[in-house]
Amino acid sequence: MTRHAAFRALLCASLVLTLGACASHSGVRDDAPPPPVGAVQDAGDPTTAAAETVPPYLADADAAVGAAPYDAAPQADTAQDPVAPAPQDDASGSAAPTQAELDYAAIYGEPPYDPVYDDTLPAPAQLPKSYDPWEGMNRRVHRFNNAVDRTIAKPLAKAYVKVVPRPMRLGVSNFFHNLGQPVSALNALLQGKPKQAAQSMGRFLLNSTLGIGGIFDPASDARLPNRSEDFGQTLGVWGWKTSRYVELPLFGPRTVRDSFGLVGDGQLSPIRQVEDDKTRVFLQGLQLVDVRTQLFAVDSMREGAVDDYALVRDAWLQRRNYQIFGEREQESEDDALPDYLREDSANPTVPVDVMPIIPGAPTN
Repeated sequence: MTRHAAFRALLCASLVLTLGACASHSGVRDDAPPPPVGAVQDAGDPTTAAAETVPPYLADADAAVGAAPYDAAPQADTAQDPVAPAPQDDASGSAAPTQAELDYAAIYGEPPYDPVYDDTLPAPAQLPKSYDPWEGMNRRVHRFNNAVDRTIAKPLAKAYVKVVPRPMRLGVSNFFHNLGQPVSALNALLQGKPKQAAQSMGRFLLNSTLGIGGIFDPASDARLPNRSEDFGQTLGVWGWKTSRYVELPLFGPRTVRDSFGLVGDGQLSPIRQVEDDKTRVFLQGLQLVDVRTQLFAVDSMREGAVDDYALVRDAWLQRRNYQIFGEREQESEDDALPDYLREDSANPTVPVDVMPIIPGAPTN
């Protein structure tokens, strides 16, 4: 045997002895099957258990690139590398500016964007403010009117609806509304609306004849518009634009201007011309009950209101201002407005026919 052959034999023997020692130290036989993925070899060592749950293909990839296992999350050294805190919400509920936004503002001189206050957004809508310097007194009168309504007016209206059939109630409403058409025609003429005045007189004549005293309404079938005008509206058209709100005991919302208007309309009221007291009082009471039945539709809305007085006041004033000014302004732009925007049947008030005319009306 040559020297080189002897060296190779000695090297092979050393390798065999080394492999045998490693196999005996690991305790794993060459012919033993590999443990299943996820099996725990040593329940007492959580590090070994976590390492054994790594899938083989991920372990091979980690070994190939020399990276840590995928479930070994790096631990941040808070002392050496502090993490910047997340932006907190301010008192308004919006997120505070981030550090990047603050740096940008410091460099370019622009404040960070605040979505709560944006100069480019349009201004919020402003509702017209009600002119109500007598609010304290009006609120006390409103509570009194509500008490009377709950105890007297509303129960009577419910009994009326329960006893009288709907066609008869409709005929009663038509009758009283038809009686007010001559006064409406006169006020329309005073406001410079001759066409509307002629239409109101046409409604009165047609309903009084073919409609059997106004019980039926053939004028609506003839497409004659149903609009109401009073002397309070006439005073507004003549220049009395702003007037303070006042709530009258038993007779509800008005303005000082409309209180003066009652004096003018009351002198022409057809029911007030009836000389027999019993007949006049009966007709006035029936008209009051009829008006209250028309307000059933808004009762549910008023029950859910936070401030019933403010709701009634604002709704009445907005409606009144539209009757006096809004209709004239929009007449040239849109002549096809629906009837319920032109008449007050959806929001009736106590008619002048049933109100006592007091000479000493309040002053503005």
